[in-house]
Amino acid sequence: MIASTVGQTPQLYCVGGRRDPKHFIVMSFRTLLLILVLAPLALMGGAMALGGIIPVPEWGRGYVLRFDLDEAQQPLSLPPVAGPDDLSRPLVVIDAGHGGRDPGAIGTDPEGRQIKEKDITLALALALRDELLRQGGVRVALTRADDRLLPLSYRPEIARLLEADLFISIHADSAGERDDVSGASIYTLSDAASSEAAARFAARENDADRLNGVTIEGQSEAVSAILVGLSQQRTQEEALAFADLVLREGEDRLAFVPQPRRAGALAVLRAPDVPSVLFESGFVTNLKDRARLTTADGRARYAAVLSRAVAVYFARRLPTTASGG
Repeated sequence: MIASTVGQTPQLYCVGGRRDPKHFIVMSFRTLLLILVLAPLALMGGAMALGGIIPVPEWGRGYVLRFDLDEAQQPLSLPPVAGPDDLSRPLVVIDAGHGGRDPGAIGTDPEGRQIKEKDITLALALALRDELLRQGGVRVALTRADDRLLPLSYRPEIARLLEADLFISIHADSAGERDDVSGASIYTLSDAASSEAAARFAARENDADRLNGVTIEGQSEAVSAILVGLSQQRTQEEALAFADLVLREGEDRLAFVPQPRRAGALAVLRAPDVPSVLFESGFVTNLKDRARLTTADGRARYAAVLSRAVAVYFARRLPTTASGG
């Protein structure tokens, strides 16, 4: 039993429950602390001297991705716009998710090769750009056209600064250890996130000239919040309309998850004046989805569905810009 406190005379400790005085040890509180500190250090030092290794648990390490961040974030630069040299033509900004040192979701094929989301999204974005330009009638820009790390906040901001008419962020999903989950889905911003984003934008952009055709410069904070909220509501309605078109055009051409139209508080969709969707193209952990996502024929099918949805969307919204090249 230990019965010693700081500042008191060292007490006697009974070892093994026996009361023979020969089995009592005199130990101070300070001595006990030294033993607790020095014993592990002695153990580690002995192991190192003998070349031994003390095992450390690795629970969950396989699910953590670590990469260094740049000390100084690169300034935002706007990408080139391809297509007709006519500003009256609608502009589609395509965002290939992840990139650079951020691989996104990772799957493994039967040969043991890693399939990275960042490579899938870039290939799909390039295929969609090419199909839209071949189809004609729209201008196209990519948030990234190569394997680079792009800050999340830059992606919707590029669409805003270019005054885009539609923003499509392309991603791929992972089901972890499950390889039976497959199918595409499409996300729009949830109502709660939409309202929060509108309020934040109004506070930040109170001096902006125009938003979705509505002048907010010089308005009070309350009026600006109302105007931005109305703009956000209109933007969300248009995003939902485009999401429905993707599902309609892809009904017999793509495999979708059950209830594929979804909503979430996704930062990449928070531009209040650009209709935005996030297209989850499939699961890198599923064999059939990987085959569709990593082959030219599969990517062509995705590009055909999305480009057809884009064409119908602008034909309904701006009939005069849907024809011609």
